[in-house]
Amino acid sequence: MTIGSDVTVDKIEMDAERLDAARAAAIYREHGCLVVRGLMKPYLEALNRDIEATAARALSLLDRARQVPEGWVTPDGTLFIPAPPGFTRDKQIMVLSLRYSTSAAFFQSAFDPKALDIVEAILGPDIELFMDGQCLYKEPVGGHAKNLHQDAAYFEHKYEGPVAILNYAVDTDLVNGALYVVPGSHRFGVLKHVDTSSHLGLDAEEWPWERALPIVGRAGDSIFFHVKTIHGSQTNRSDKPRPVFIHRYRRANDYVVIGATTTANRAEAEKRAEQAKKENQHGLMVRGFRPYEESEDRVG
Repeated sequence: MTIGSDVTVDKIEMDAERLDAARAAAIYREHGCLVVRGLMKPYLEALNRDIEATAARALSLLDRARQVPEGWVTPDGTLFIPAPPGFTRDKQIMVLSLRYSTSAAFFQSAFDPKALDIVEAILGPDIELFMDGQCLYKEPVGGHAKNLHQDAAYFEHKYEGPVAILNYAVDTDLVNGALYVVPGSHRFGVLKHVDTSSHLGLDAEEWPWERALPIVGRAGDSIFFHVKTIHGSQTNRSDKPRPVFIHRYRRANDYVVIGATTTANRAEAEKRAEQAKKENQHGLMVRGFRPYEESEDRVG
């Protein structure tokens, strides 16, 4: 039986104007994903301005990019990966250097009260930001696909792990790269991943796109998903960019035990998982209070 085959989008969606945080959390717990229509609309004008300015700057710096295991990084921090055959250049944008530290609109959207009401209903009262925000950018006419995968393959946590909110910055459909999710897959544990053209992913023969549910949406729509929920997106075949911006939240006591981007560095990280500690993994608190722990004594 295909996992999640009986789940349709209408079973996992709700409207931001008629938000019920408890019901939203219940949908998330059952399916490992949740769609909230229109949640991020208030931030779009400023965010899209910042996104396109960041993309233009990254392209202007491409001739100064340095090679890293994941691809190439420009001086501003944008990650490029190999472009497909027939693309306008040999490298394409994957992750823009748009972060909370560079965009006020991005930072402000991470504190959206309705979004945090849902996260609190899922995780409890003491919540911190995980990472510095992320903006994934599919360039026009061939922008990269992201194979179906679990975020836990990249950052496996000690406890529950982060709740992610992926937000559409533009209207997004099956042509320009809608997100696909596999409802219920958060119960599988962390699956074996392989190296793909866009880093870690699940074996495409075992996990074809037909096993996943596409989420078509308007600019401002938000998709919440569990760190172990299988998800991904196909190539952007339109003539315009398809950016998304992502917030991740976790309980204040949670932390990464395995961090990776390739099968090789994940194998190495797995050997050190037992030694992983919470120190130096504190994010900004967005709800509640961080209790003091003796093991986190600091000097200075």
